[in-house]
Amino acid sequence: MKKILIFVVLCLQVGYVSIAQRKSIPPGELNLQSMLQPIPTSAKFIKDTSFIWCGTLVKSHIDQKYHLFYSRWSRKLGMAAWVTHSEVAHAVSNSPFGPFEFRDVALPVRGTSFWDGMVTHNPTIHFFQGKYYLYYTGNYGDGKVTSPQLNWTHRNHQRIGVAVADDPNGPWKRFDHPIIDVSPDTTAYDALMIANPSVTQMPDGRYLMVYKAVAKKKPLPFGGPVVHLTAIADCPEGPFVKQNKLIFTAGNMDFPAEDPFVWYQDNCYYAIVKDMKGAFTNAGRSLVLFYSLDGLDWKLAKHPLVSTLNIKWENGSIQKLEALERPQLFFENGKLVALLCAVNETLEHSYNVQIPLK
Repeated sequence: MKKILIFVVLCLQVGYVSIAQRKSIPPGELNLQSMLQPIPTSAKFIKDTSFIWCGTLVKSHIDQKYHLFYSRWSRKLGMAAWVTHSEVAHAVSNSPFGPFEFRDVALPVRGTSFWDGMVTHNPTIHFFQGKYYLYYTGNYGDGKVTSPQLNWTHRNHQRIGVAVADDPNGPWKRFDHPIIDVSPDTTAYDALMIANPSVTQMPDGRYLMVYKAVAKKKPLPFGGPVVHLTAIADCPEGPFVKQNKLIFTAGNMDFPAEDPFVWYQDNCYYAIVKDMKGAFTNAGRSLVLFYSLDGLDWKLAKHPLVSTLNIKWENGSIQKLEALERPQLFFENGKLVALLCAVNETLEHSYNVQIPLK
């Protein structure tokens, strides 16, 4: 009997420690950089014939496999062809760290009569209310690759949409109209184009979107400034109501950040963004962390630097990159598991990585 009591006490003590370890941290004090772990080679998703970009990951409640959605386009066309030839593809693995095997094209070309008929890009996957929601950027245009410059017609036709499915294997239902469109007001900050959607569910059940926008205040075709805005909806597929307040700003800088990923944790919102020019830390171009109590007013987190352009592999080697972009997080059972990023070793060589988180 005494042994049983000792066992019960030990179990209670272990349970208490476990609960204490899960205690939330104060808002804005998450330290993602301290959680980054070396990357196994299996977590490098690369194809010799394609540029690979924009990885986003979900675990299926149906087949219990890990489903990676990503942007791809032919390497023969050059890096700038993302804006004219990208398509959202789909790969599957038994582990969040791969290896992943290509399965199909989730959001293929569907014709110039559609707002997203020629290009799908920037996927981000979520499981809300028993369905899978694949948010993305779409566009259309003349289909001409103008490398090394972007095809500005395609770039400026970018809009934000969502596809819906009961299963990450599809089929995916797409819509005839974007869920976020440019403003008809030519003086608005999102008058020219919008892209890079990121969505999270709010504590009250609504849905917060953070997105990149470009105004017409600067000379065309590039336009500018390039900014970030928020929108809120009652349902995952919208309609999203624009909040029209700039976030992630840095003085008078016209293009301080891009590639936001937003989520809710420990009684606040967090967002990882790409620091374009070292506006937010002294680390130069990097990934940085913001936080917000309401999703509308954002500040740099206590530990703002998430990652420099150096990544560490499991064999101990450290690699300096040309670019580390499109950050997205993967959660499993409420825990942070991996930071997904798009990587450029050179301007002509890209792939996705899943960085383990401690």
